[in-house]
Amino acid sequence: MKAARPKTRFVCQECGYQGVRWSGRCPECAQWNSLREEVDRDLSTLQERSVAAGTPEAVPISSIEQTQEFRLQAGIQELNRVLGGGVVPGSVILIGGDPGIGKTTLLLQTLASLGTAKQVGLYVSGEESPQQIKMRADRIGIQSPNLYVAAATSLEEIFKVAEQMNPGVIVVDSIQTVFTQELTSAPGSVSQVQEVGCRLMWYAKRTHVPIFIIGHVTKEGVIAGPRLLEHIVDTVLYFEGDKGQSYRILRAVKNRFGPTNEIGVFEMKDEGLTEVGNPSELFLTGRIGHGAGSIVVSSVEGSRPLLVELQALVAETTYPMPKRMAKGVEVNRVSLLLAVLEKRLGLHFSGYDVYVNVVGGLRIDEPTVDVGIVCAVLSSFRELALDPRLVVMGEVGLGGEVRPVQHADLRIREAMKLGFQRCVVPEPNRNQWKPVAGMEVVGIRDIGDIWETVVSPAS
Repeated sequence: MKAARPKTRFVCQECGYQGVRWSGRCPECAQWNSLREEVDRDLSTLQERSVAAGTPEAVPISSIEQTQEFRLQAGIQELNRVLGGGVVPGSVILIGGDPGIGKTTLLLQTLASLGTAKQVGLYVSGEESPQQIKMRADRIGIQSPNLYVAAATSLEEIFKVAEQMNPGVIVVDSIQTVFTQELTSAPGSVSQVQEVGCRLMWYAKRTHVPIFIIGHVTKEGVIAGPRLLEHIVDTVLYFEGDKGQSYRILRAVKNRFGPTNEIGVFEMKDEGLTEVGNPSELFLTGRIGHGAGSIVVSSVEGSRPLLVELQALVAETTYPMPKRMAKGVEVNRVSLLLAVLEKRLGLHFSGYDVYVNVVGGLRIDEPTVDVGIVCAVLSSFRELALDPRLVVMGEVGLGGEVRPVQHADLRIREAMKLGFQRCVVPEPNRNQWKPVAGMEVVGIRDIGDIWETVVSPAS
């Protein structure tokens, strides 16, 4: 006799209204798309499970024994760096990125490298057939006997295959295509993504098998589905990069087993993704160095210092509303710095379009590039080229003051390694730096010093 399907209900996430049918608008609070499907659980069954499991015991934190953490080495050092040293058994890792950015390629290479360490990998594809996966694997030279591919979209079928194979690592591509038969909603809906994510987490913790989940992203660049999905997983990684360029950035925005905001740098080639050992040198490749509006800035991503070229173009406009465009940095930050320049230095940008670009497709969120943006804008505005051997760093406040940065010594040593001879830093950071032959460190206090120290000497 076929088991009866569990009863479901639709609950408004705003006001708690419950109904037996889905509606685009809640009848009570009139919110759109707030009804989510939930399964009516059998309370008697839940009580029996809770009694069988027993009452949890609270113990003092000082009496808990510290165990040595074991990690699986993926064979890709950049991925190990982002994960905090390797893959933790039983962890759930969510990877998001634009279509065609290289998520499938990265995970196929990861499973192949783990296969060489006698770890059986299971790649579950809900979007492509095994033949399509095979074609991609042949193109990037993957021929691992420990890599298995299964085409499935039912979560129950995925668990059956996993129980038969007992793999060491599982990849689910993608979570928006997987559904559970306990819910009647379509795959990719909020309720399906939430339920599938919770059950995959439960399976990983029970079996100590790490699971990689690929997630689609929306047009805003965030992973599609409920925000709860990013809360329940252990690690959230974003694959970034410009499709017109070969560089790819793997960024950790959440990691329960390592540092956040760590990045790994890859280059997409015909044979797949290759690691970039010295990203600063890569991002500075092809730099002219003597053009107006170009400056090298220092950024720290996780534990890694990066030197990148920042460009600015200030051009007269014939439109009543000048444009403010930025790529790689926040456009609102650029507008704020322009307002500071107008207020503190008496410059006027109301008749000029301003464009700012970080070369290489890298996105920089930290405010230590403020001084670099100011230098590049002033250089382009006055048509004065800057010293090509110069690196700048510092945060600019609303009063025009330059605030100190963290890890200044790490940034300066990275500049020295790449042959730069002059570094402009906030004055408090200069006082902490011990003079070293081959590197001149200059301190600045406000944006007036930027004009006198950086822009004017190059004229």
